[in-house]
Amino acid sequence: MFKITEGNFKKQKYGEESYLSNWPMLYILENGKQAYIGQSNHVRDRMAQHYHSIDKRIFDKVHFIYCSKFNQSVTFDYESKLIQYIAADELYEVCNKNAGMADKEYYRKKEYDEKFQVLWRRLQREKLVKHSLEELENSDLFKYSPYKELNNDQRTTVDEIAESLKHQGQQMIVVNGMPGSGKTIVAVFLMKYLKDSEEFKEKKIGLVVPQTSLRKTLKRIFKSIYGLKASEVLSPSDVTKQHYDILLADETHRLHQYKNISYMGPFKASCRRIGLTTESDELDWILHQCDSAVLFYDKMQVVGPSGIDVVRFQKKINAEQPKRALTYCSLQTQMRVKGGNGYIEYVEQLLAGQVKEKKKFEDYELKLVTDFRKFNDLMYRKEKEFQLVRMAAGYAWPWPSKKDGSLYDIEIQGVEKQWNHCTEDWILSREAIDEVGCIHSVQGYDLNYGFIILGNEIGYDAEKQCMLIRPQNYFDQNGKRSAEYKDLKEYIRHIYYVLLTRGIRGTYLYICDPALREYISEYVDTV
Repeated sequence: MFKITEGNFKKQKYGEESYLSNWPMLYILENGKQAYIGQSNHVRDRMAQHYHSIDKRIFDKVHFIYCSKFNQSVTFDYESKLIQYIAADELYEVCNKNAGMADKEYYRKKEYDEKFQVLWRRLQREKLVKHSLEELENSDLFKYSPYKELNNDQRTTVDEIAESLKHQGQQMIVVNGMPGSGKTIVAVFLMKYLKDSEEFKEKKIGLVVPQTSLRKTLKRIFKSIYGLKASEVLSPSDVTKQHYDILLADETHRLHQYKNISYMGPFKASCRRIGLTTESDELDWILHQCDSAVLFYDKMQVVGPSGIDVVRFQKKINAEQPKRALTYCSLQTQMRVKGGNGYIEYVEQLLAGQVKEKKKFEDYELKLVTDFRKFNDLMYRKEKEFQLVRMAAGYAWPWPSKKDGSLYDIEIQGVEKQWNHCTEDWILSREAIDEVGCIHSVQGYDLNYGFIILGNEIGYDAEKQCMLIRPQNYFDQNGKRSAEYKDLKEYIRHIYYVLLTRGIRGTYLYICDPALREYISEYVDTV
């Protein structure tokens, strides 16, 4: 179905096939280390244009991809797909910019999506790519790639932010978005987009990532992407070491105050470095150290008293308004969970004890399991079939295995488990499938299926028909120190909101509290 031929780009020799002059086609320019992917209706003429471009002189070969069923809608779509997957494949460093990346609809797209798998297998046989599509789709490099195709919502947000940043003077742009709406994807895409743009070429730009494990992942990705550097992915304390023109702050709700944290000494030192007191927080550091700030925020993902809750966040915004032009953007389309926005709203209602009628979601598995052994076995089965399936829980058990690796932390119905042995890159670690992840090892990551344990720190008052918490059963000392009952209840609810929105294909629940189990069973199918 697909014909792939090789041409000599250095000598401008491509063969005599008629389709090289007038047919929609794809091509891959490469030199063994770097690649550029493109499409054209007149590839021979396009090669002449590339030959006279200084930045394309690094290439010596070209691979033409022909199909009698190609039209230009298909080649535009396949070009975007090839850029995304070849960048994640890591055989080549992809040299494309990402300005034109967007999700495209066209006639018979579903059929062509299936045929793309055939093309990819052909590229594997030709040794132009290494990994299978399934392997790549489960990789962080694919998920957080700056070459992701954006939906209309995300594309509009990128354009709005870029337009705002072109204006003179200091800017503050707030991007609100629920879990799975693509905040991190937009932040990474925007970083590449700005770095590739002539208008921002001289600007010093950084991406602030509060979460250590995600920061490590993104540094690895930036290191492998043409035009980006690992040093441009920053911790909050990195920000205090120099001034920036533009800072993009991912997961702003995860920035910290000088409160209930384990690194008070370094926090003080960072404050002193830029002349602030410990009354300030990491968001203050960002605003102090840049001319323009883009803040990605979700008020429902603040999971402890050290975070930047919505009241504190809004105070900062109000205080900055006289100095900075303020723009609000919103990501409203659910991209992670196949249950869509309706599922996210349903989770919110479940955790608030406010569900009135049972809902089911097409293409999404929300299930309750009452037998923990069955719950555990189902997880292993799903992992074998789909990979990237993990068990996670609220912090309802102590963590003795942290000091003694021979001990178990969690025991339910005779099944013993340990908490995550690490937080950095735990999701992708070999041991993760046998462990239970806490909020700090899971937040910000995608799973194919989430197997979530609701512990005895959360329950249900059937008489009052409302959720309750048991602080004595909540073992995150930093998470509950100085928190009133009402605040702690909110943090615990937020933790489960995050955990229940990790699964792309489905979420399975095991509930320790009998009254809560009974309440949830009215609205979630039991298996």
